[in-house]
Amino acid sequence: MLSKNDAIHALPLNHGRSAKHLLQSHDLAYSVTMSITREDLEQDRLRTILDNTPIASALLSEAALEASWRAALASLPDPNGDVWLFGYGSLIWNPMVEYSERVPAMLYGYHRGFYLYSRINRGTWDNPGLVLGLDRGGSCQGIAFRIPAISIETELKMLWRREMMTGAYLPRWLPMQLKGKNGPRVKALAFVMNRQHESYTGRLPDLKVVSHLRDACGLYGPARDYLRHTLEGLLKEGFRDPYLARLWAQLESD
Repeated sequence: MLSKNDAIHALPLNHGRSAKHLLQSHDLAYSVTMSITREDLEQDRLRTILDNTPIASALLSEAALEASWRAALASLPDPNGDVWLFGYGSLIWNPMVEYSERVPAMLYGYHRGFYLYSRINRGTWDNPGLVLGLDRGGSCQGIAFRIPAISIETELKMLWRREMMTGAYLPRWLPMQLKGKNGPRVKALAFVMNRQHESYTGRLPDLKVVSHLRDACGLYGPARDYLRHTLEGLLKEGFRDPYLARLWAQLESD
């Protein structure tokens, strides 16, 4: 079984100040970032950091989070089989889930785009960054991770602590094709945009997207690094995303 614990790249600490100290107000600009690891998810460290800050009001309660992942567990496509997870952004280059297989995949009915303001991980309240979400229409190339049946409950709990802290995504079982056009079709867990969430942006023009990626920085680092890592991760798999490449070219030309 493979285990990916690659940490997100982090900036050096400034002046020895802790993340908790820097999260005492909404109008902060993070001068420290953290690498997130699987151990952080297992220990629920992000919630611990944020619970005593004004940002806590934006988080789902632990009870709501558990109810959500248990609902997903109760609706498995195959109650006795393995589960497929679709990665389209940071899951590609920093999955942090335990899986038995990792293959290219195509998801149908949704496309990738910068549809979510990030005020914690890749930005702040005063200077929000943007992160990717799946929105309706089209298709999306990404990576499918096969999670063994014996590990599903544990892995769903980890995924919800990572992806569902603010309720900006909706977990859905969606049709996906593995390993190219002739591969098998399966239903996979994917996190799609919650269009009712206050941080949902809708479709933004390129210039607006680039303006939010250029200088925003949150707990996990600069927003522009998020784009770069995702673009690099896709290219390593042989995928080309003209939208992301176009945004990166505009950032580089500044």
